[in-house]
Amino acid sequence: MAKLVFGMNQSLDGYVDHMAFGPSPTLFRHFIEQAQGLEGSLYGRRMYEIMRYWDDEHPEWDADQKAFAVAWRRQPKWVVSHSSEPVGPNASLVEGDLESAVRKLKAERGGEIEVAGPDLAHSLTEFGLIDEYQIYLHPVVLGQGKPYFAGPRPRLRLKAADRMDDDVIRLTYVPA
Repeated sequence: MAKLVFGMNQSLDGYVDHMAFGPSPTLFRHFIEQAQGLEGSLYGRRMYEIMRYWDDEHPEWDADQKAFAVAWRRQPKWVVSHSSEPVGPNASLVEGDLESAVRKLKAERGGEIEVAGPDLAHSLTEFGLIDEYQIYLHPVVLGQGKPYFAGPRPRLRLKAADRMDDDVIRLTYVPA
């Protein structure tokens, strides 16, 4: 059975914003290794459209960016959307009842499936489907934006705290 993991970069005050801050080179290499080991990724439509950036080649990319793009393109992607707009390569739409579809996906797969997007994570949390939460805590205060938890916070238990680079700590929680 697959394990669903919701992980994102977060500011000290609880917001996620890929345009306001990003990973250091050390942390980005961690994300490359993580992407290489994933069974796949489960996206909300908005987060999927942001990540589609990695579908295209960009001549200005360095070796790490190219490695991440290769890993991202390789993995299957499932996109939760109310729109029937087509999705890109190696991606499919999640159709029908979200809870049933994700339970089936978890049962049919093994390994780790990344959950991307706070709104999708909120829905999956309500269904009790998220197995692990990874908060990559950055020393940044944004004061506003999209919160990591899009709804009421679930009861969690700290599983691990890992220093990822000079400034970032990964806090890993599991449902209590």
